[in-house]
Amino acid sequence: MGTPFLADFHVHSTFSDGKVPLTEVIDFYGQQGFGAIAVTDHIAESETLIGKIAQHLDQVVRADNFHTYLKAVQEEGERAWDQYGMVVIPGFELSKNSVSNHRSAHILGLGVSEYLPADGDALELIRGIHAQGGLAIAAHPVHTRKWEKQTYHLWDRREELAPHFDAWEVASGPHVFDEVAATRLPKLASSDLHVKKQIRAWKTVLHCERKPEAILQAVRRQEIDFRFYHGPRN
Repeated sequence: MGTPFLADFHVHSTFSDGKVPLTEVIDFYGQQGFGAIAVTDHIAESETLIGKIAQHLDQVVRADNFHTYLKAVQEEGERAWDQYGMVVIPGFELSKNSVSNHRSAHILGLGVSEYLPADGDALELIRGIHAQGGLAIAAHPVHTRKWEKQTYHLWDRREELAPHFDAWEVASGPHVFDEVAATRLPKLASSDLHVKKQIRAWKTVLHCERKPEAILQAVRRQEIDFRFYHGPRN
């Protein structure tokens, strides 16, 4: 067991709809002493109108620039380790967006290495993440307590999907999702950071080695705690 450290597994950059460039994301978390983060920029569906618009507006990572994205995350991960002792886990957020909240679903893939289209059923996407050796996380599956687009599809299917997800977000910002907290589902807490002020949120605390596989394994085994992080030290 190592010294406890903070982790944020849901972070966006300007590779999708985040407002902070990747290099600045790394320095922002590293300077605050985080032990690990996952960069999880969006991948949209390619066959839906909403997905096509997101790709046209450069609000998502596409198949043709995924290699560039992954390489940038890996290179910044090396710098993060050398400069801050912080592990950077490559990830994405598969984003199935519909006009209906009950047909919308977002799935985080952590520890991934290949592009995975967001098209297809949720169970297929989970299996696609697992085939890469990654973790599949149900992102903000219930009402987020914020004025924003909601994604209820995974929660509506929770009994069917529960055996397949590695964890469900019990918070993706400053609010605990009581519906998730009340269950025995495996859980994870993160920021869903798009702008710096969103760092004020629930985080996951780990006690393992600062190595990618040890971190992913700790999440799988639920050897984690949660803590509310109020923001930068200054």
